Amino acid sequence: MRIITYRRIKEFIKVHSESENALNYWYHTVSSKNWDHLNELKQDFNNVDYIGNHRFVFNIKGNDFRLIAIISFKAKKVYIRYIGTHSDYDKIKDIKNI
Repeated sequence: MRIITYRRIKEFIKVHSESENALNYWYHTVSSKNWDHLNELKQDFNNVDYIGNHRFVFNIKGNDFRLIAIISFKAKKVYIRYIGTHSDYDKIKDIKNI
């Protein structure tokens, strides 16, 4: 899968350095895959949640952080829409349109 864009991960790590290993693991795992559907994604990330509108929520570092991505299985692309702490994630009013 092609991840758009790693820059968001780098910027988040600058502020939350404790997320670095977990986010790099997520990045390398996702970029090495070629998923065709949710069931294949769940084999690698069993805690991922589909929230509608092509958006998926990943728990990062034991649920300390959340990453929301739009996944286009057909185009083989993952668009990072949000990375934040769990508490910041809980403040989002409309996660289906982030």
